Amino acid sequence: MKQRPLIQPVDVARRRLLAGSALGACVAAWPAVAGERADAVRLRESRAMMGTRVDISVQGPHAQPLKAAQLAAFTRMASLEAVMSHYAPTSRVAAINLMAGIAPVAVEPELMQVLAMARQVSRRSEGAFDVTIGSVGRWHFDPRDPHMPAPGYIAAHLRDVDWRHLVLDERAGTACLTRRGMRVDLGGIAKLYILQAGLEVLREHGVAQALVNGGGDVVAMTEAAGRPWRVGIRDPRQPERLLGTIDVRDGFVASSGDYERFFERGGRRYHHVLDPQTGYPAQGPRGVTLVGRDLPGVNGVGAAAMVLGPQAGRELVLGTPGLEALIAARDGGLWMTDGMRRAMRS
Repeated sequence: MKQRPLIQPVDVARRRLLAGSALGACVAAWPAVAGERADAVRLRESRAMMGTRVDISVQGPHAQPLKAAQLAAFTRMASLEAVMSHYAPTSRVAAINLMAGIAPVAVEPELMQVLAMARQVSRRSEGAFDVTIGSVGRWHFDPRDPHMPAPGYIAAHLRDVDWRHLVLDERAGTACLTRRGMRVDLGGIAKLYILQAGLEVLREHGVAQALVNGGGDVVAMTEAAGRPWRVGIRDPRQPERLLGTIDVRDGFVASSGDYERFFERGGRRYHHVLDPQTGYPAQGPRGVTLVGRDLPGVNGVGAAAMVLGPQAGRELVLGTPGLEALIAARDGGLWMTDGMRRAMRS
């Protein structure tokens, strides 16, 4: 039986976003592949994970291998989430937090890679990104059941937010927080790594045309004869509309914004990008969208730019080779790198 297209053309996707689609910060259209058969199989499968919805879109000649590849990719991503979640009491991150100030914890190579990436972006951003932000307590941004730590708790534990006290021993394969009360939270950096891991599983299963979308963070690959994916970019200033689209062949589109996960209380919006200096949501740009082919160059930079503010955020982006960006300032201004401006289609 012929498979129906699961991702619609951009004009339809735009209307669905306006109607409140759960696709997150980005939407994508199926690429047209030169010389493809009219009955080429296109499948999309969705799962709830990492606090959002993850979609795997694949294209190929036969349905069964594509379905098997999707299942394997979701299985791999779920296993990594189980290791890196700071909510799951049995995760390796939970063990690091439990043993803070006591002893190092053996960690999986994948977790070591993510922690090393976090340390790298923390150093480059001078602490604007900090995985120990979990030390100020757990925030919940579901508007149906919001929660913020008590101000007194945040004030008392702010001293424990310091990435330099996360000690990694890559030779021994261990990680350690040096002070009791410190907590690691990988929410700002693990997702893109996990999505890429899912894409690599698809590649290992022989899939050449695929896109993995997790709450607006996208990683894509195309086959040699294929055209790129067309990804729609949401306007952080008016999240109900799209600014335009960009073509993505191989690489990442990562979006951070105050409109993604938030709740409102007392007339104030509390969003999920926290400032390590205050323990509260950052007061910088409304949103940042990054495009690049190198995961370490993209991962965590959007959150850091939202903390740094428009000017310092631009400097961080411009100092990262191969990175294109869009930054929407809180005053309504919109800044793009030259490469992003050239890539954007209306």
